[in-house]
Amino acid sequence: MRSSLRTTLPAIAMLATLAVGAEAQHAQHASTLTADLREDIEQVEKKMLDLARAIPEDKFGWRPGAGVRSVGEVVMHVAADNYLIPAAIGFPADPATGIKGDDYKTAVAFEKRTANKAAAIAELEKSFAFVKKSLDASSGKLAQPVSMFGMNLTSQKAWIMATTHLHEHLGQLIAYARSNGIAPPWS
Repeated sequence: MRSSLRTTLPAIAMLATLAVGAEAQHAQHASTLTADLREDIEQVEKKMLDLARAIPEDKFGWRPGAGVRSVGEVVMHVAADNYLIPAAIGFPADPATGIKGDDYKTAVAFEKRTANKAAAIAELEKSFAFVKKSLDASSGKLAQPVSMFGMNLTSQKAWIMATTHLHEHLGQLIAYARSNGIAPPWS
């Protein structure tokens, strides 16, 4: 029995070491992914804010066609979803926004608020601060399940969707700006 115990204990210790190593490697990967997502969000934030500031106030109501969001409405939509997506992941938005993570209609109501250029940009800035704070709090919890927009996802997938959404609307604002003869400040 003793020889069996002598061979079993090292094997158990080795398995425990492997498990701890795998857990540490997973945690390191998750924090690296979080850092990468944050860096990406910060880049989109800078471009989106620079572009919104470069578009004149009189063009904030411009839209490419009937039934399509205007420049200002795109800015407010991005701000709304910057609150909604983290709220859906489990980080409640400021009650002043009225946005609840389980109710998309609250985000729609927020984005329909009337805002001039300065107010829309201020909301966009606040929403980016919220999204980054929420992402930072998600570090190490990216495998947790969340329910969002009727889908069951991981927190990681939801954050990837959030960054994809930001890029989609940055492209939209670039097209809007160029349609109005405004070059993005960074180009």
